[in-house]
Amino acid sequence: MQQNLLAKYIRPFIGCNDYAESIAFYKAIGFQVTSIATNMSVCQLGNCSFYLQDSQVKDWIDNTMLFLEVNDPAGFLSYLKSLDLKKQFPTIKLKGMVEYDWGQEFFLHDPSNILWHIGAFKE
Repeated sequence: MQQNLLAKYIRPFIGCNDYAESIAFYKAIGFQVTSIATNMSVCQLGNCSFYLQDSQVKDWIDNTMLFLEVNDPAGFLSYLKSLDLKKQFPTIKLKGMVEYDWGQEFFLHDPSNILWHIGAFKE
């Protein structure tokens, strides 16, 4: 493949119901949030990032799912549980670990109900 065709990152765009609440949520779970416009931020965790837009498009938000691959899903789940996120973000959902033939994952619904699959593949 030609050198200039190699990909460096993929950054999805996600919307939200309440921009300020979503920014607070992603900061609370460990993302670095950097504003790049009045209606858009980059949320970064390690080498992974996405664009958070102040855009409330119900069909888009209701159908957004993201998979975040982590080294230690059980540790990440334990970390999120320790934050007691429901106190500050009552609409979020954090569901337990599920084991599959391919690996394991758990589920996190953000304040807008964006569904995050957080897991790891078996080696």
